[in-house]
Order: sequence, then structure tokens, then C-alpha cells
Amino acid sequence: MNTLRVGLLLAGMTALFLTVGWLIGGQAGMLIALAVAAGMNFFAYWNSDKMILRMYNAQEVDARSAPQLYGIVQQLAQRAGMPMPRVYVIDSAQPNAFATGRDPQNAAVAATTGLMRILTAEELAGVMAHELAHVKHRDTLTATITATLAGAVGMLANFAFFFGATRNDENNSSPLGFVGILVMSILAPMAAMIVQMAVSRTNEYAADAAGAEICGQPLWLASALEKLEAGARHIDNPRAENNPATAHMFIVNPLHARKVDSLFSTHPATANRIARLRAMAGAPAAPASPWATAGRSGPWG
Repeated sequence: MNTLRVGLLLAGMTALFLTVGWLIGGQAGMLIALAVAAGMNFFAYWNSDKMILRMYNAQEVDARSAPQLYGIVQQLAQRAGMPMPRVYVIDSAQPNAFATGRDPQNAAVAATTGLMRILTAEELAGVMAHELAHVKHRDTLTATITATLAGAVGMLANFAFFFGATRNDENNSSPLGFVGILVMSILAPMAAMIVQMAVSRTNEYAADAAGAEICGQPLWLASALEKLEAGARHIDNPRAENNPATAHMFIVNPLHARKVDSLFSTHPATANRIARLRAMAGAPAAPASPWATAGRSGPWG
């Protein structure tokens, strides 16, 4: 059902993109929009992982340089029946993590130094299992496509000011007048952003559930999310603030310096995610202290 929902949202994003192209330039505009979308997605498919890792100055680690993180990811990948992804560390005080890559064979997971500093081994396993779930479901590719199309819709809306109302031949004329183009240039990017946010929220819930199954304990991720939410709310992530289009990649929203309405949030409410995870574990409704597992030994220690 989740795959169908995401597929419909992606279809809606593509239809919106082609419609904007048609409204701006008629049949020729739609064909140009199709060509632009194909080109941008082709580039993103092959290069998005390298770009995002470079953007956050992520450093690749191995079993010697980061034994706990690497070992946990290795165990989780084996449990999930997945290829071992590349593992990266980002020097950031904000506790957070993300996954990237076009498929499980070409994937990477990244954790911040802040995340590794405040989480127990069990909580860290819960977070990395969530990221591996994104890779297994190919959410990283879906997120790349939706982000690329959303950006392209905005780009087309800007082009409308230069080309939309000036074409008047039978095949290529814009169906809109100047006022219509002005309204479209505002509403189209907003609609694209809402679709992108819907895709991101849907994927986060699914990755929470699948990640809990991979690591075997939903409460580990629930406890981690409580800590990450508090940390992200009080600690800046300057690179994310300067590149808000990448916010949807992180396990919790890294943005707080620029307040936005919840309608445009890239993530579901953390409290709702925690409630679902606790329900999976059959835990009481009232959340336990996020520090309850601190210092506890276990299979990830």
C-alpha cells in the first residue's frame, strides 16, 4: 500500500511538472519540460549521492576508524539481507543521520558526530536500521526524484515570466495570460513542495516500522528519536540551514533556525512516530525517559 501511495504521489508530481510546461508554452513547453525532467533525473540518479556527501563534508570510515558505528551497520545489513553500504561520519554537533544512493548496491549511510556522542549502542542501532530501511525500499531514489522535480517546477515557474505570455503561434502559445502566469508561478511550486513533503512523510513512517523490524526492537528507535528531536531543536546544522532542500533526507528535521508551518514540514511529528513505535512494541502509551537505556549492555555494545 505504501508503494502504491508513493507511486501515485510521484505520478502526480510528474503530471504537475508537465502541466506547468504546457501552461507556459503549450505543446512545445510540455515537450521541453519532459526533456528537462529526464535530463535532471538522469543526472541526479548517477550523482546525487556524491553531491550530498560532499555538501556535508562526510568522511568515509571503516572498521578501524569507527569500529562501533561500522560494526553496527554491518550487523544490521546482514540481518536485513542487504549489501554492506558505505559508512560516513559528518562532523556536526547536531545529532542526525541520513542515507543516500540510487539502490542497495550503491548506497551510503551517514551519521553525525553529535549522534554518536549522545546515543547508546542500542539507540544507534535503531537509527541506522531506519536508514537501511530507506535504502532497502529505495526511498533514497524516490526522494531524489521528487526533490529534482520540485526544483524543476520552480525553475519552470520562473521561466514563465520570460516566455509564458509572449508566444502566440497556434501550437506553442501559452494558454495563460500574464495574470494567470503570475498566479501559476506562485501556486505550482507550492503544490510541488506539498507533494514532496507528502512523499517524505510517508517514507519516514514506513522506514520507522521496517527499521524496527531489522534491529528487532522498536523501543530503541523510539528512544533515539526523543533524543534526536531535542538535539536538533537546540543545535544548529549550518549546512542544512543553507541547503534546506536536503532536509527531507535526515531522520529528524535538521532545520530550526528558519521556522516553517507544519504543513510544509518534511517529517511527521516525532511524537506520532514514537507513539507508533511504542505501539509496535506493545509498550504503555506514556513514553519512557529517553535516558532509560543509557549504559545498558546488549548485542550492539
